[in-house]
Amino acid sequence: MKKNKVLNSHVSKAIATLGHFDLLTINDAGMPIPNDERRIDLAITKDLPKFIEVLEVVLSEVEIQKIYLATEIRNQNPYQLEQIYALIGEHVDVEFIEHDEMKKNLNNPTTKANIRTGETTPFSNIALESNVTF
Repeated sequence: MKKNKVLNSHVSKAIATLGHFDLLTINDAGMPIPNDERRIDLAITKDLPKFIEVLEVVLSEVEIQKIYLATEIRNQNPYQLEQIYALIGEHVDVEFIEHDEMKKNLNNPTTKANIRTGETTPFSNIALESNVTF
């Protein structure tokens, strides 16, 4: 049996396929993620699982160098932004882009997976850019 935190086979596979500069997104329940092989739907009901819980578990297994967040999170969901900063630490670059741009990036060829959570707070979406571990 897998020993690390991520037990979901689809999330685990997505993490295992990440190369340098590849993207993995974690999204709220309302984000229109494409219905293709990269869609990983974890949502069970409203707020289950929570965005921040999924992010914390994924970060335990993924080395990241940069994150992308919607500009709108600053004003529309500052509490979620604080939680994200607490998890990523100081050595990760943060780039804010418009929410519409984030939607377009869900189809980006370097996006390995789009994880949907049950989160219902606005702009709880993130794109993680992977780094190398060496």
